[in-house]
Amino acid sequence: MVTQPGPADQPAPGAGTGPAEQDALRPRSLSPSRAGDFLSCPLLYRFRVVDRLPEPPSPAAVRGTLVHAVLERLFDRPAADRTPACARSLLGPEWQRLAEAEPQLSALFEADEQRDVWLSEAAAMLDRYFTLEDPRRLEPAHRELHCEAVLESGLLLRGYIDRLDVAPSGEIRIVDYKTGTAPREEFEARALFQMRFYALVLWRSQGSVPRLLQLMYLGSGEIIRYTPDEADLLATERKINALWRAIERARDAGDWRPRPSRLCDWCAHKAICPAFGGTPPPLPDPAAIPVPTAEAAPLAGEPPAAGEAPAAGEGPAAGEPPAAGESPSSGEEPAAGEAPAAGPAAVPPPAT
Repeated sequence: MVTQPGPADQPAPGAGTGPAEQDALRPRSLSPSRAGDFLSCPLLYRFRVVDRLPEPPSPAAVRGTLVHAVLERLFDRPAADRTPACARSLLGPEWQRLAEAEPQLSALFEADEQRDVWLSEAAAMLDRYFTLEDPRRLEPAHRELHCEAVLESGLLLRGYIDRLDVAPSGEIRIVDYKTGTAPREEFEARALFQMRFYALVLWRSQGSVPRLLQLMYLGSGEIIRYTPDEADLLATERKINALWRAIERARDAGDWRPRPSRLCDWCAHKAICPAFGGTPPPLPDPAAIPVPTAEAAPLAGEPPAAGEAPAAGEGPAAGEPPAAGESPSSGEEPAAGEAPAAGPAAVPPPAT
């Protein structure tokens, strides 16, 4: 969409209005990352969206960013050149690019030896990727695709999809790379919430239900595949709308309760969490609190997604995330996790 500039003397949108009027003009939007935050811990959502507290980057989170960047660049190369050696050769330049863009990342390591070990762990994840698929046989339709859709409720959903594959027949496969290890079977539905979110966005924006959702866990070399249908995505839509109502109730009441879990060990705000004896900062004036909006990308330093286990040695015990698949409160719409159990799909991926 192209927006034409107006006359020079035309007031900017929201100019001359008070906080309440400006609040009404802001889009009501949600990303899968922020939805996952609220499901995992409403107080974490508040710290990130309402208070906008800074979070220091962690080596694990930055390594995830680096591996994603290398895999994106890998598909810039001719198909025949997409080899493990090529991927490894991209590690150094991509790390240099990230460090130049965010100089504070260099402070993650006290010595070059620590950085080198960290890079070798990233290289091992890239090697593991090649055991899961052959990128020489793939031509993704999109990488790091920004997608958005407005639900009938008026809620704007948006986010970034790691990779979108489209078969000659038009069938769509959504692919997401994870640098943690795969969750236990009972947590797979929770792990797939983000993917159902993206599938819902594509369905509502393009009118087509994606054929396959694919999570690739580079920490353990496993793939979770799931085939959604319209009933599944309708349940996801009800869950997201119920979630948004819960967020709005928390915002109106100023009631952002912590939900302690094993992932608290990853939280950058543990010191100010009342569940651990801390004191959160005072809430802003209710009239000045912005309508929560989606983030353009996951924040550096975030813990693993709900349902996803961290890579070995990086955090809490695998398979013990918070109850992220639960409805926001009793009596709300059914959770997305109540759809058919997520397991390896029997259908093949779209042709590429």
